[in-house]
Amino acid sequence: MASEEDDWRGYEWTALSVTTVGALLASIQGSALLIALPEILTQLQTSFVTIMWVLLGYLLVTTALVPVVGRLADMFGRKNLYNAGFAIFTLGSFLCGMSHPQFHGWDLVGYRLIQGVGGALLFTNSAAIVTDAFRKGRVGLGLGVNQIAFAAGFLLGPVIGGVLTAISWQWVFLVNVPLGIVGTVWGILRLREPVLLPAKQRFDWPGSLTFIVGLGSLLSAVSLVAFPLISATYVYLLFVCAIIGLAAFFLVERRAPQPMLDFRLFQDKLFAFACAANALNGLARGAVLFVLIFFLQGPYGLDPLWAGIMMAPFGTAFMLIGPVSGYLSDSYGSRGLATAGLLISALGLLGLSTVVSTTPYWLLALYMALMGGGSGLFASPNTNAIMSSVVPEKRGTAAGINALLMSTGQMLSIAIAFPLVLSRIPLDVMFQVFLYGGGMHGTSLAVFETGMSQAFLASFVVTLLAAAISAMRPAHSFAALGG
Repeated sequence: MASEEDDWRGYEWTALSVTTVGALLASIQGSALLIALPEILTQLQTSFVTIMWVLLGYLLVTTALVPVVGRLADMFGRKNLYNAGFAIFTLGSFLCGMSHPQFHGWDLVGYRLIQGVGGALLFTNSAAIVTDAFRKGRVGLGLGVNQIAFAAGFLLGPVIGGVLTAISWQWVFLVNVPLGIVGTVWGILRLREPVLLPAKQRFDWPGSLTFIVGLGSLLSAVSLVAFPLISATYVYLLFVCAIIGLAAFFLVERRAPQPMLDFRLFQDKLFAFACAANALNGLARGAVLFVLIFFLQGPYGLDPLWAGIMMAPFGTAFMLIGPVSGYLSDSYGSRGLATAGLLISALGLLGLSTVVSTTPYWLLALYMALMGGGSGLFASPNTNAIMSSVVPEKRGTAAGINALLMSTGQMLSIAIAFPLVLSRIPLDVMFQVFLYGGGMHGTSLAVFETGMSQAFLASFVVTLLAAAISAMRPAHSFAALGG
């Protein structure tokens, strides 16, 4: 009996090591890419709008696919899908590094879509694998430790991105290849399928296709409003396609015997309130780091590398608080911890709404630390609530819903913040700040600071709403839930 328990405890940390490599890889890629984008823009002879689609295209594909991947994980298991995600992400990284100037960056956009497919497989299955591996009453610990990788990647990314970009921007992508190969092999050798899934399940093709078309069209249309690329007529057509696709999806899902997205999960109040808080949190903070990078490069006058390094208080606070919060949630539930985290984040956002070019860095760092610490306090307990409130054979679907709501909120946040903060600034000024840093002056500075204040105040209000919803969740103990 003792040896069986020891074996299981050993597997907990083995599974965590595999998912941690994936989380570290993805988070380093995200923050390092922000530093490399100016060099990519120059070397590929592309436009600012194309560069934005290098970021948004990845988010778009990941967001549209995560619930589909979640359903597939409940049918075929997490291990194979996670390992496939590692392999696809690695292939996409290699192709990104092979992008050529003759295509002016659009081949890179396409290769980032391949990375997005791999990212969807990694992100969705990561939480399910950790929840499957850790015994009841220890899930929060596993999820909290897994967050260290995300925060560490965010902290290391700017430095790694700066060093690799100094050699060649391609290495920001190519460095993923050996790490991805190691991660894929490690996952194949070490991951298990500890949950026995029901037999004779059927994949919901109509629901999956209508969802991808509907949500993909909606997010594309919203993104095109924020980052103009094609005529308004096509944007309107995308909105129409989104309405038709999502309406068809809801009709199909109500009649599907085995739906892709099981709405019955929302009948559980803990699951429903935790999901709602997660969606609003994504909407509130999705564009915060994006806007802060521009602030540090523009009004603060830093170059891209130093702007990334100066974001350290956010990631540091997140990394320190996240594991502790996850551990505490196993004993005390999620309501108090998650709600307190949102309130602390709201305080940080309120402080950020007052920041101007003359604000001392120590005060800016304090506001970022409040936001990062609040986010860390919220994330692990809330994810623990979502994953532990469903039966084991539904964890893939739950993880897909969790990732979907967060990613959708982030995309909508960027689409809202960009017109508010940046669209009123002359393109040549924005281009100069993005490419070289070095400051912003006069009318452009005043417009930027006003827009940033409005964006952070809006995020503050949304976060307060998320905190109110979080506080309405039922009190609970994870030891009594179904995981």
